[in-house]
Amino acid sequence: MQKFAISAILRLEKASVAAPYQPLKGHDHVPTKPDPTAVSIARGNDEGSDEALPMLWHMAERAIDRALFAAFAKAASPNTLRAFRGDVLAFDDWCRAQGVPVLPATPQAVAGFLSERGRAGGAPASLARYKASITKLHKLCRAPDPCQDELVKLTVAAHRRDVGSAQRQARPLRFRGSVKDPLSDTPRGINIRAALSTCGDTPPELRDKALLSIAYDTGLRASELVAVNVDDVIEALDPEARLLRIRRSKGDQEGEGATAYLSPRSVAALQAWLKRAEISEGPVFRRVIVRRYAARAAAKVRNSAPLRWNGQWDGPLFVTKAAKAAQVEFDIGTKALHPHSVTPIFRRMLARAFECGAFGDLDRATFETQLAEISAHSTRVGINQDYFASGENLAGIMDALRWKSPRMPLHYNRNLAAEYGAAGRLLGKMS
Repeated sequence: MQKFAISAILRLEKASVAAPYQPLKGHDHVPTKPDPTAVSIARGNDEGSDEALPMLWHMAERAIDRALFAAFAKAASPNTLRAFRGDVLAFDDWCRAQGVPVLPATPQAVAGFLSERGRAGGAPASLARYKASITKLHKLCRAPDPCQDELVKLTVAAHRRDVGSAQRQARPLRFRGSVKDPLSDTPRGINIRAALSTCGDTPPELRDKALLSIAYDTGLRASELVAVNVDDVIEALDPEARLLRIRRSKGDQEGEGATAYLSPRSVAALQAWLKRAEISEGPVFRRVIVRRYAARAAAKVRNSAPLRWNGQWDGPLFVTKAAKAAQVEFDIGTKALHPHSVTPIFRRMLARAFECGAFGDLDRATFETQLAEISAHSTRVGINQDYFASGENLAGIMDALRWKSPRMPLHYNRNLAAEYGAAGRLLGKMS
């Protein structure tokens, strides 16, 4: 049976680039050169850069198909590589602790790993991803796939039956909140309209206002949102609106591209941000560093300026240092925001709106509970629901938000469907 250290592919060693390669105990062969693709995957670097710490790639009876790993690194998205790396390392750690081979793994080992993850609170979707990553690893190493065994399939099915397969959904962030008519009803609960109205004119607030407004209009995911560049915004037939070129998305890994609509509201917010930040090219949404200086009262200080070359003073020994008012400076970065920063930005905007009294029908405890359920995906769920509530059909929603399957838009709208469907129309009229 082949013995294979998974860390040799996916884990960086704490050594310098020039350090000699040392075989790990229990392994017979170490290649003379680290594999750049393996290093790339370990670092989450999809360009295959060789600028990385060296790897140890240990193998026994079978040579590894490095071309296959190289093809995988180029074909997979950054998120896919990140998930694959984390899942395989978790499986590697478990196998090491149990003293069982990692590659090729046995069905019993995979089933045991998945069962333990399930007992630790793993969701069915997480177990399915672990299973897929283990399958991918074996395929990349051209080893028999243990996940095809009935024991592994039944283990995943049993866990799904045990805990249910429902996934937690982000709280929808709708334009007017939880209302029947998103076009005319009075806003209720947490809503985008109120959050936008409470934004000020500082650079961070102008950026956040454009970010939230565009996120709602387009339904972009966090990674797609922060990837927007200035030249992606193009003219529309309506002079006050714009179109947004979406170069790549989760459902379009090959870069076929798509176009989204930006409302006049979003265009105004975007132009205000770009003008204030003096951005004419590159990423639209960037980090803003805020420097705050406290007020300083006037004070007498030693005056060293009039000291002559011979050491004699020519002027007053002490001078008065003028008072300074409190001030704030903003430094606009050059790189795009990280996708993980979108959720905190949305929550901070909503918290500011609440403190301004924008969500008057919510008490603090209710608001804080709902705020914790808001994520960067909330705008995508919210615009789905607003489309549905305004009477748009499924085909129109799928086209507007670039869905390839009706499964997710129907999933996001399942609660509204119960209220707007036959039961809601009939039972709501009965007294």
